Amino acid sequence: MITVLAVHFAVAAVAPLLFRKFGRNSFYALAAVPAASFVWLILQHGDVYSSAGTAEVLPWVPGLKLELAFRMDALAWVMSLLILGVGALVLAYCARYFKDKDDYLGGFGAQLLAFAGAMFGLVTADDLLLMFIFWELTTVLSYLLIGYARTRLSARRSALQALMVTTAGGLAMLVGLIMLGFSAGTYRISAILEQAAALVTGPDSAAIGAAVVLILIGAITKSALVPFHFWLPGAMAAPTPVSAYLHAAAMVKAGIYLVARLAPGFSETAFWLPVVLGLGLATMLVGGYRALRQTDIKLILAYGTVSQLGFLTMVVGLGTPGAALAGLALLLAHGLFKATLFLVVGIIDHQAGTRDIRKLSGVYGSARALAIVAGIGAASMAGIPPLSGFVAKEAVLEAFVHYGTDAGAGPWGMVLLIGMALGSVLTFAYSARFMWGAFAVKPGVETTPFKPISPSFLAAPAVLSLLIVVYGLWPVPVDGWIQPYAALFLDGSADHGESTAGHLALWHGFTPALGLTAITVVLGLAMFYGRQAVSRLQSLVPGWIDGDRGYQLAIGALDDAAVWVTGRTQRGSLFFYLSVILTVAFVLPLTVLLTSGKPLPGDLYFIDPNSPLQLVVGAGIVIGALAAVRANKRFLAVLMVSVTGYGIALMFALQGAPDLALTQMLVETIILVAFVLAMRSLPAELRDRTGGRYRVIRVIIGLAFGLTMVFVAIYALGARVAGPVSLEFPRLAYEGGGGLNIVNVTLVDIRAWDTFGEISVLALAATGVASLIFVRGRGDGIRASSTVAEGTVGRRKPARGAGGNTRDDAALAMSRRFAASSRDAWLVAGRTLAPERRSIIFEVVTRLIFHSMIVFSVYLLLAGHNLPGGGFAGGLTAGLALTMRYLAGGRYELREATPVSAGALLGIGLATAAVSGVAPLLLGGQVFQSAIIELWLPVFGDIKFVTSTLFDIGVYIVVVGLVLDVLRSLGAEIDEHFEEHPAEPSEDQESVGVPAETTAKGKA
Repeated sequence: MITVLAVHFAVAAVAPLLFRKFGRNSFYALAAVPAASFVWLILQHGDVYSSAGTAEVLPWVPGLKLELAFRMDALAWVMSLLILGVGALVLAYCARYFKDKDDYLGGFGAQLLAFAGAMFGLVTADDLLLMFIFWELTTVLSYLLIGYARTRLSARRSALQALMVTTAGGLAMLVGLIMLGFSAGTYRISAILEQAAALVTGPDSAAIGAAVVLILIGAITKSALVPFHFWLPGAMAAPTPVSAYLHAAAMVKAGIYLVARLAPGFSETAFWLPVVLGLGLATMLVGGYRALRQTDIKLILAYGTVSQLGFLTMVVGLGTPGAALAGLALLLAHGLFKATLFLVVGIIDHQAGTRDIRKLSGVYGSARALAIVAGIGAASMAGIPPLSGFVAKEAVLEAFVHYGTDAGAGPWGMVLLIGMALGSVLTFAYSARFMWGAFAVKPGVETTPFKPISPSFLAAPAVLSLLIVVYGLWPVPVDGWIQPYAALFLDGSADHGESTAGHLALWHGFTPALGLTAITVVLGLAMFYGRQAVSRLQSLVPGWIDGDRGYQLAIGALDDAAVWVTGRTQRGSLFFYLSVILTVAFVLPLTVLLTSGKPLPGDLYFIDPNSPLQLVVGAGIVIGALAAVRANKRFLAVLMVSVTGYGIALMFALQGAPDLALTQMLVETIILVAFVLAMRSLPAELRDRTGGRYRVIRVIIGLAFGLTMVFVAIYALGARVAGPVSLEFPRLAYEGGGGLNIVNVTLVDIRAWDTFGEISVLALAATGVASLIFVRGRGDGIRASSTVAEGTVGRRKPARGAGGNTRDDAALAMSRRFAASSRDAWLVAGRTLAPERRSIIFEVVTRLIFHSMIVFSVYLLLAGHNLPGGGFAGGLTAGLALTMRYLAGGRYELREATPVSAGALLGIGLATAAVSGVAPLLLGGQVFQSAIIELWLPVFGDIKFVTSTLFDIGVYIVVVGLVLDVLRSLGAEIDEHFEEHPAEPSEDQESVGVPAETTAKGKA
């Protein structure tokens, strides 16, 4: 089972490459995957039915008891027949349905094949959470498939509608699955069903009942039952092969499967039958009624599918052996005839160019073979013998006759039987309407031009129609496939007057079920021939009674509510946002602290007696914070904030945490540079100050928040009742991680998952910054410095009417002599800067220490496992070296220093970290497991290498990519903007050492 899944997803991943080479014929290659899987499934029949089923389990996260558990039993086997068999035929059909010139075929084929794999995973999953993963995967893939025609508004709208409805139901279902798994003590579906009787009658029966209702909500939305039925007809905007597979044989069957899977254990819960039978009957009647109003043959089938899904839900959810047998029999029959009819509709649309029954006329004369295939499918849908639909429907009616006449069912049993008979009449009527609308000759309508059909185009629906006939004439194999599932209900069948599940057969004699079928045919024919009168009656129903209209009204009301809330909370005022956030952040914890009644922990001291220097550093931090608040210029405010950051770094150092101190210092420096670069686009002065009474409010909120956080920290430190886990870190770091630097080993080994998540966030943040600055690309298109004229970057234009200045002229002359030096340039791209923008001292210092900083960064990276440092500190050091190159020589110097794209560095870093985590798994270990390699090398001597260093290298590369992205976005891109719109630099930029070419900015 795991191999089948892997092959489906692997081939789906390379499908776009196949389509580039072979065009639409690649669908045949894709069809071979489910076809081969279908053959494998047939070969598994003996193993599956010789026992309770076969199982495959692959441990995933053993510590959390997560595993990939799959199980193939009778129900999963029957569902897989439909999923793989129909999937193979639909993919083969696509090879003739689409044209080579159609767009996005590669992605479409990949998504359709992946959907087949996801559905197979869903029905074979033996774990609730694993099943939910596949459930949501089908939701996402169906969204992509329905929205295939992305340029059409109707396709995008329908895809989004299907996604929202099914996702909302899926979230409710997730809550129910978690409740069920928690109450049962396991998430294994087979284990839960074994103890279902005890769960239903046990002390947690109320929670089990609520969980089952929530799970049923997911099934109802997925299978388009009332009141969520409207999304399925809207999804007909998808290509017809999608409708034939997803909306007839696969996706919408997921909800039916879930009901069938849980019915043996939970059909006795309080709300099961009211939900399943009530909504099922309502859906059957509403769908059949709406089908008779449609003029599009595809929509006739769509509403017919809605009706049949309600029918199926009633049957598989009834909870009796006969209903279980009939339910799976009808599920197979429905998949066959509905897929056949959808594929026929695709051919008609493809060859005639229309699906409107008011325009179609005489198609039977042009395509007799197609009409015969469609007739078989429609007759099976209507329940006409000797086809599969008749065999299955007879079994269904027989089961409900037993239930309707059972005293335990009360009057509702007869109501259900009558309602089902009425629904069957509607089914016959819309089946006849489909055949008449698609193939009949209509008076006053010209014969529809119809192109000849190639045999390969007709092959898929023809094979399905043949299976319909074979199933109807010989239902014995199908009966044998289903009986083991029906036997699961025999223990409780005495309550419903059934001792056996019965058998599928073409002829059971003259029975009440056969009489109901005869009445159905007669009344169905009467409705069809009286369609004009039926249409007049339907026209009396108000137009506002429509599920889709209700959905649009609900979404509109939600949008209005969102606008109202947004207008009152998103005011564009930073003061308002921070006030709300900080007020909540101190009011809630303070309330908890005051109401808890717990005293402050003892042994408190404000200054460490062993380090009195902390008092001086703390005073510096406070002075920096107050100065930042009082600063009237942006640069001064940022500088004072940095003073507090450097003070905290010094505090870390005084407390004996050199790694934290080093990292804090490097981060603070990078942030200071980023702030200074960004401030060039802002006014120099901080004029927008909140004054008056709001100043008092700001002070109160700030003080209250600060004091609250202090007391929260004190209480948190004093609330510990167990030994800190960190006490074991030194031993774990050395014995398990092979290093003496506890901090670094923790980051790259003990808590490598956390670090991987953090560097992923860094990559996302860098991408976000770049997307805000760059319109297209990522700033990688800077020309080589050799193509830039000397002294043209950042050249200052003299102000109009300004007189000369002797001192400035002398400085300018010296700069030009420096720039014109014939010796080797201190910087590669320094010559591109205007002479007056260059700094001799800065360039010389940069040239002297750049390479040393790069070497030191590599040292920090490699030594970090045992000494202060690591990939993060090393990457920041390398980033600071690049920052110096940029500040000294401008964007062309940065380009010469790092010709590699920032995005490429981020990707390489993440890939390196990911590969270092996955590689141990491939070698029989666990994800991110480290290995310690000790060896002796000439010259170097004894070497101890820990494989987690490879992960640290990935961190190093990601950090360098992040800094480079910041420099190219907040630095180089804004430089270029200022050159295109030159102006006088602001006072701050003249004095803070902003890169020479970047000071061409005017005051805002």
